Amino acid sequence: MIDSLLKRPLFGITVITFALFLVILLFSSSSPFSSSSYSSLPLSQRPEIWTLRRVVGWRPCKWWLQEAPSALPAKTNGYIRVDCYGGLNQMRRDFCDGVGIARLLNATLVLPKFEAAAYWNESSGFTDVFDVDYFIKQMSGFVKVVKELPGVIASKEPFRVDCSKRKGQFDYVESVLPSLLEHQYISITPAMSQRRDRYPLNAKAALCQACYSALRLTNSLYKKGNELLQAIPKPFMSLHLRFEPDMVAYSQCEYTGLSSDSMEAIEAARGDRKPWTGETARIWRNRGKCPLTPNETALILQALSIPMETNIYLAAGDGIMELDGLTSVYTNVYTKSTLLTGEDFRSMHGNTKAALDYHISINSDYYVATYFGNMDKMVAAMRAFKGLYKTLFLNRRSFALLTSQGLRGKELMDALWKAHRDDFVMSRGSALPDCFCEFQL
Repeated sequence: MIDSLLKRPLFGITVITFALFLVILLFSSSSPFSSSSYSSLPLSQRPEIWTLRRVVGWRPCKWWLQEAPSALPAKTNGYIRVDCYGGLNQMRRDFCDGVGIARLLNATLVLPKFEAAAYWNESSGFTDVFDVDYFIKQMSGFVKVVKELPGVIASKEPFRVDCSKRKGQFDYVESVLPSLLEHQYISITPAMSQRRDRYPLNAKAALCQACYSALRLTNSLYKKGNELLQAIPKPFMSLHLRFEPDMVAYSQCEYTGLSSDSMEAIEAARGDRKPWTGETARIWRNRGKCPLTPNETALILQALSIPMETNIYLAAGDGIMELDGLTSVYTNVYTKSTLLTGEDFRSMHGNTKAALDYHISINSDYYVATYFGNMDKMVAAMRAFKGLYKTLFLNRRSFALLTSQGLRGKELMDALWKAHRDDFVMSRGSALPDCFCEFQL
């Protein structure tokens, strides 16, 4: 289906047209990417970053719904349960991959197992977050899904097939199918960086249908998300800020100027993971590996001419350090805990709270991410899928390089503006790009 679309003459003409357009755009004196554009204006007179034209705007074409899916084989090769670990959006990504794998191996999909982890303050599972009946209905024809295993299998644990650390050329048919045929019931965690270009179209179709059409929040969680959405003053920007002690410890970055409480929290979270020092630390930071502090985030937002009276929803947990570095500049900041105070909210765990942040972020007027984690990729992709393109990843690498060069004040603000202006290109969606296949100029 996709191959036939790409082979049409219109596609070749479009590519040529796009190439010519890109050349004209980049070298035109009136282009927003030209060196003189906006850079000479005072900071207060520059337009917001959202007003700049994009070079490429990708959109979904829902290719997997354009024709009826190929019929499922009459006999299944066995049952697959996807075991998911980490935060909600990592588990969501892994589960979507698992749906494609189940179709690839002609297997029946069992409802996934979400890790119960004290680290994530987590005990809620798949059925606590997603509408199971809706998911099964939407996946009809793409892959068979069951709530319960047949009696002969239900009494035993699945045979574990470890795929999580496999990369590159890992092949599920060669490495997993034999175990599925032998044991009839297996559990997997999908491989990292799996090459989905080797999937047949029916497996890709199942994956895309699962991720973009079939995963819907439970009715109660959806209502709570809408209650939160209504409570946020409009218009608003959702900001995913990552500066928790465990995140900083994991990054192995060193920071100066933090409070003693923040430093103690970071040291307590480090364990055996020591921070880089010397030249290694400088290279690591200049590669953009260090989370932005709230103060650095506020500075970049100002450089991008985002007004200080902007309503900001903070899509994050409760453990963010140095938050006054942001709130002292952008004073209209709202969180889940300030807007929702009922007992039903206080009883929520990590996954259900993360689901609220996800719901708000994909429905916000603007979305800004200070990191490039699983939530950011999933939110950016879903926003692109919904045609909401006011999405931006703050450029940590440019910030590190510019400050390491000694830039401060107006010089730094001008350079940050230019770096984000030239980097403001929307790709095909940061998660499951096989589900995007068209672009428009």
